Amino acid sequence: MTEKRLSADEFDRIFDEGEEDVLAYCDLDKAVVSNAVFETKRVNVDFPAWVVEALDREARRIGIGRQAVIKTWIAERLDDEAARRSA
Repeated sequence: MTEKRLSADEFDRIFDEGEEDVLAYCDLDKAVVSNAVFETKRVNVDFPAWVVEALDREARRIGIGRQAVIKTWIAERLDDEAARRSA
């Protein structure tokens, strides 16, 4: 840990200028990464067989798993809807 102390405004200024390493002002032993954005919740969704088969074909085509296809497509749709509403 460093003994250097400075205000948040000074820290921001140093960071924005990019000429000095701001890590010298950080106590990395106490650093915490928030996972609030990455918190997961399990849900069960029933799909017709033809949908599962189509998802599996798409997953094989792009080389990822079925769940990754579902998550990616839902996230893209949610982003599109949010953009459409804010326009």
